[in-house]
Amino acid sequence: MASDIEIARAATTRPIAEIGERLGIPSEALESFGSTKAKVRSDFIKGLADKPDGKLVLVTAINPTPAGEGKTTTTVGLGDGLNRIGKKAAICLREPSLGPCFGMKGGAAGGGHAQVVPMEDINLHFTGDFHAITSAHNLLSALIDNHIYWGNALGIDVRRITWRRVMDMNDRSLRQIVSSLGGVANGYPREAGFDITVASEIMAILCLSADLADLQERLGNIIVGYRRDRTAVTARDLEADGAMTVLLKEAMQPNLVQTLENNPAFIHGGPFANIAHGCNSVVATKTALKLADYVVTEAGFGADLGAEKFFDIKCRKAGLAPSAAVIVATIRALKMNGGIGKDDLGKENVEALKKGCANLGRHIENVKQFGVPVVVAINHFVTDTDAEVTAIQDYAREQGVEAILCQHWAKGSEGTEELARKVVEMVDGDSAQFAPLYDDDLPLFEKIQTIARRIYRADEAIAEKSVRDQLHKWEADGFGHLPVCMAKTQYSFTTDPNLRGAPTGHTVPVREVRLSAGAGFIVAICGEIMTMPGLPKVPSANHIRLDDSGLIEGLF
Repeated sequence: MASDIEIARAATTRPIAEIGERLGIPSEALESFGSTKAKVRSDFIKGLADKPDGKLVLVTAINPTPAGEGKTTTTVGLGDGLNRIGKKAAICLREPSLGPCFGMKGGAAGGGHAQVVPMEDINLHFTGDFHAITSAHNLLSALIDNHIYWGNALGIDVRRITWRRVMDMNDRSLRQIVSSLGGVANGYPREAGFDITVASEIMAILCLSADLADLQERLGNIIVGYRRDRTAVTARDLEADGAMTVLLKEAMQPNLVQTLENNPAFIHGGPFANIAHGCNSVVATKTALKLADYVVTEAGFGADLGAEKFFDIKCRKAGLAPSAAVIVATIRALKMNGGIGKDDLGKENVEALKKGCANLGRHIENVKQFGVPVVVAINHFVTDTDAEVTAIQDYAREQGVEAILCQHWAKGSEGTEELARKVVEMVDGDSAQFAPLYDDDLPLFEKIQTIARRIYRADEAIAEKSVRDQLHKWEADGFGHLPVCMAKTQYSFTTDPNLRGAPTGHTVPVREVRLSAGAGFIVAICGEIMTMPGLPKVPSANHIRLDDSGLIEGLF
């Protein structure tokens, strides 16, 4: 079969104005970037406020493994499947980061016959949103150091600057740096560092903001550091919020593209799911809900991270109430959770599959805790056997849910018709009784404990006294109502990436907490998670190049 990029390149795309028209977006409400991608204007979005909302469907997954799960591919396939059976549906995805594209993933626009296009543009610079976020973030960094250089009227304690710089690339060498070396003219040397752009608080802010006014208010609330008396210094104190908003004016507008089957797709924002909250923008999701009857969106990594944060952060903050959830699993990944090595995943092994199903079962239980009906999508691989498919379907049935074989990678929407009909049945049955996992007024460390115990099945979360004292200080300062964003490995329910399956009785160590006052959540950094990833030994970048005719090779 042709590669993903070959399939995408062979697609027959429609003018983006035609895609917009299907949703009721007039051409004058689109700012086009060529013929196949556009931004939806903010003034048009404001005019949708009184329209009724469609139904929201979340696509999540089991814990990721090197065998692959195909969550984005399934999101695209389900959106196409809903349109195929006559429903007015749109999908909402995150924008890919250059770091993972040139690192391990090589691309993040779906796969096979379930992709969004133009695939190359979406995976690379797209409409420039990430560049705008990087620029706004580093403008604030520059203004901090400049303020200190010119006398430090705000009394910022240089030892307590919490704002780091960002870039949209995996580069471990920049995690910790010393800046302003080279003499008096370059400022005051200090220890600093870089995060990846998708870990920037500004990325999270853009994805949670309702409009430009809300964006500027949140940007102003960013805490960049502290004075000697431990009082906070904000971006508003530095008079940075106005210029940052200007840089983000266009980036706030959601991007419209299309699937291979010419169905509408909003791709906007991209916070990391193991560092930030891992969901596309609120403005894109809410816009889609005003324009389509069914909106399919994804949340990053497994349901222990992506779905939990989607429910407890995004839905809580935006007032969203999902109607159904799809948990994506592959037989290959479940066998890996059952202890099988990657080289042996192509061989039938029903016993290993059954053992690995414990991971799927844990995610089913967790999503049900939020009051949302669940269906399992088995993302089909050619090596899957009938006995293995039957085993996972039998297991799901024991958990009180249905598992449906999906062949969208090979067949496009034809391969997701059954899943689409099941989703419509669940949504139209109106059985969802959505509620977040914890109340706003629960103390911050108890929120962390709740997630650790109820989602990760840990005995407890632990933290040094300094971490607990910091949480108490934030509660005293009026931040106790904020939700918690757990920064943890995506590969396991524990903080050890090598513990697959569904372990219990473990401990979740919280080594550091960060206040994202602008985004509106507390980040709890657990275990050895990094906010600036590194490249693997053989990065995807080694295989990405232009061919003799100028076409891109190596993205997948």
